[in-house]
Amino acid sequence: MATPAAAMIPPEAAPAFLARAGWGDARVEPLAGDASFRRYFRARAPGRSAVLMDAPPQHEDSRPFIAVTEHLQALGFAAPRILARDLEQGLILLEDFGDARMAEVIAADPARETPIYAQAIDLLRALHRADGGALPAYDMAVYQREAGLFPEWYLPAVGIGPDDGYAQAWQGALETIAADRSVTVLRDYHAENIMLLEDGGLGLLDFQDALAGHPAYDLVSLLQDARREVSSEIERTMLDRYGAIDAAAYAILGAQRNAKILGIFTRLWKRDGKPRYLAYQPRVWRYLERDLAHPALTEVKAWFDRTVPPEKRAAFWSDPGA
Repeated sequence: MATPAAAMIPPEAAPAFLARAGWGDARVEPLAGDASFRRYFRARAPGRSAVLMDAPPQHEDSRPFIAVTEHLQALGFAAPRILARDLEQGLILLEDFGDARMAEVIAADPARETPIYAQAIDLLRALHRADGGALPAYDMAVYQREAGLFPEWYLPAVGIGPDDGYAQAWQGALETIAADRSVTVLRDYHAENIMLLEDGGLGLLDFQDALAGHPAYDLVSLLQDARREVSSEIERTMLDRYGAIDAAAYAILGAQRNAKILGIFTRLWKRDGKPRYLAYQPRVWRYLERDLAHPALTEVKAWFDRTVPPEKRAAFWSDPGA
């Protein structure tokens, strides 16, 4: 996700950092920004390239990124190698996975959609054969904090006052989910964070927030993708390919994640001046309403039905007043 060109100027410390790392001859080019304060640049030198990550330490703690990188590499997965680091400056030089991002590859050649999604599902199956290691737990406090972004940011943005009972409605639905900390949950495993590598494998990006949690979460991230349309046929096919997954858990985590995303995208608009994320809100609402239809979410659905009228849901975002 690109940031405005004016914001994509390398930090002042970058030239000295690159020189110390043996990349003093590199030309630095804007690459991307994301929904956080992190920015990415490509460092090009004769016959080689790397990615410079700028994660300002006053806003971003890069230590989890390094820890999860090491965790994934120890399990045999392709997280970018760390070539150099200066955490005081918030600079990390990374292996360059190239430009073949899953989302763009499929857009250019739709015939590849099913096999690429199948490969992404197979990666999850392999990842889930190992436990979550020493990663922090995806526990009830985290689930509730994330779900709470919806009433915190979404409700006031659409002109709805606070409503009691939201956290209580989620508590019962999430109790069993929060007790499962069996696998590594990457938390943003979707088509914009998966790279197709030259060796035919998949490279992983944006995993610094990984936790030990429930295996259904990353299935939701991939198959209820806020940023691209995933057909119901692809979703069913890939869930079948993954194998046994509890339908209630998939719906609960789908609803929790989509409620969180609605809050985050609203926050990006209201607080951070990034209205481009609003275009995704109708799709996220479609996912959320479908998930809420599951009997395991009866109390959560009742809260939404009581609190958020139809005109304040997907329909609102046809003209949000941005």
